[in-house]
Amino acid sequence: MNFIKLLVCCLFLILNSSTVFAQKTFVVKANEIKASIQPTMWGVFFEDINLGADGGIYAELIKNRSFEFKKPMMGWRVLGLTKTEGDFQVLNRQDANTANPRYMHIVLNHAKHDLGLSNEGFRGMGIKKDLGYDFSFMYRQKSSDIKVHIELVSSKGEIIGKTIIQPNNTGDVWKKISASFIAKETDMKSHLNIWFEGDGVIDLDMISLFPKDTWKNRPGGMRADMIQLLADMKPGFIRFPGGCIVEGYDLSQRYQWKKTIGPIEERQLIINRWNTEIVNRPTLDYFQTFGLGFFEYFQLAEDIGAEPLPILNCGMACQFNSSELVPIEGLDPYVKDAIDLIEFANADSTTYWGKIRASLGHAASFHLKMIGIGNENWGPQYVERLKIFTKAIKEKYPDIKLVYSSGTDPEGERFNYLNSVLRKMNADIIDEHYYRRPEWFLANAKRYDNYPKDGSKVFGGEYAAQSDHTVSVNNKNTWLTALSEAAFMTGLERNADVVSMASYAPLFAHIDGWQWTPDLIWVNNLQSYGTPDYYVQKLFSTNKGTKVVPITLNNEAVTGQDSLYATSAIDEVEKELIIKIVNASVKHQNQAILLDGVKSLTTKGKLIVLKSDNLYSVNSFEHPENIAPKESEIDIKGRKILLDLSPYSLNVLRISMK
Repeated sequence: MNFIKLLVCCLFLILNSSTVFAQKTFVVKANEIKASIQPTMWGVFFEDINLGADGGIYAELIKNRSFEFKKPMMGWRVLGLTKTEGDFQVLNRQDANTANPRYMHIVLNHAKHDLGLSNEGFRGMGIKKDLGYDFSFMYRQKSSDIKVHIELVSSKGEIIGKTIIQPNNTGDVWKKISASFIAKETDMKSHLNIWFEGDGVIDLDMISLFPKDTWKNRPGGMRADMIQLLADMKPGFIRFPGGCIVEGYDLSQRYQWKKTIGPIEERQLIINRWNTEIVNRPTLDYFQTFGLGFFEYFQLAEDIGAEPLPILNCGMACQFNSSELVPIEGLDPYVKDAIDLIEFANADSTTYWGKIRASLGHAASFHLKMIGIGNENWGPQYVERLKIFTKAIKEKYPDIKLVYSSGTDPEGERFNYLNSVLRKMNADIIDEHYYRRPEWFLANAKRYDNYPKDGSKVFGGEYAAQSDHTVSVNNKNTWLTALSEAAFMTGLERNADVVSMASYAPLFAHIDGWQWTPDLIWVNNLQSYGTPDYYVQKLFSTNKGTKVVPITLNNEAVTGQDSLYATSAIDEVEKELIIKIVNASVKHQNQAILLDGVKSLTTKGKLIVLKSDNLYSVNSFEHPENIAPKESEIDIKGRKILLDLSPYSLNVLRISMK
């Protein structure tokens, strides 16, 4: 009897161990194509939030350069003691120049480098030693004996760069004058002083300071280190200009693309809706100068090899704020803006808007393929306006794909209504947003497994795991948030026949000027670094492949069994098999992978691992690569691979099939 019990016990252990082995063996069928992965699968979302544009990727160092902020002298202060009240006056020429009405009127009476203006910059000015800086301003004057002394002053009060400009007599005509100089020191929090010498009257406007090391060395361009982080991701698309700034607090503050192109001095500044939006993080000096406008956005997309995805206002202001609507009978100008944008982006220079694009220095088409109508709008009033936009755009440009909003949340009454109605409308692409805690992302790796494979495609337009809760200033970019996003993203890629695009949001945040967190990339005046979430996005984007192939566990997709999540694809260009596995558990897991449907393989593969033992660890300016990918070689024996999956890790395996 004891022998029989012992035999039964042994059989149980054998069967149990074989079951465990079966559960721990992934099977990849490399010759069984499940879906095509669109080149746009992983992209980036840009919005001018957290000093993302002015004070961020737009490299201008002067704040309120044309005195157009709500308080005209915001960012400025007068230096020295004026001899007469009114020596410095901000004048308004509203009737003559509605786009840029204000300018500084200065009366000098024997000034001897003892009277001037100082600009604080955007939380100071980040200045680099031995780098050139371009200073300029627009002016008019009737005398010719005025000298303008320019000084960069460090946080220690030392002059670290200077030059002198002597404007000419221009009469009543505005002209631009510029000069360049080299900085002697590096400083995070410098400011600029402008001292005047001489007698007479001079008017100043568009006072500007740019570093020479802009992206692609374009004068008046973008901050290179920030754009390089985007280029390194190899994004399939870039969505712009937002986000909530598309809608505006009310329609007077909505984003209007036609006011953001052409000469810089003719672009009409407006308040940034994030100025007072987050009540416990007010940023009262936050405005949009539109030095970064639609032409620059298209140019940026071309630079980094991304498809442009502009989002346009649909005649609705933010429904969380004013909920202002333009009446249906007044919608024509909004629809015309969309039609004209397509012409601006794509048409040849014989057309009205194509000619304007060519005059800005880009004769060739930007090859626009898609636009978004509205941002996080919802309700029947949104659907009513969508139908009008859709009819007009599709009649003239049937090949343009239209992106529609599904509201603010991935579930609930608003979402269910829009998802149903938009699919009945045969929407091209439906934009879904997910700002949830990490648990939601881990639990929703199967979200799209049962979505319809035909019909409307999904754009995961904004997502970020919230370590605290949505709109909390305590949210952090922890390894837990990044790991949960990685698990969720395996489900997006596995269902590439449903999901054609996805992007994390928001993109940038300035450490001294943010309103919203978490964010993908953090910057100060001199440095930028990618969060753990950034490296997750980058690993998926640079290792996306072209075709989804199955990776299964007991003939089921790997969607959280034993805290494992997986997706696999082949790269038809590189002739490689790419496998991504997330181990969201606290334990090491020895994982076998059986490769089926492969004729021949190399004996070595490349393994990239992103991990941390501490779920609450973060990257920082002091330790920017505290959590960063590490690459190594692994052995491949026959058609089986054995991996030791570290706790809390994202693992990307690339195997050549040449």
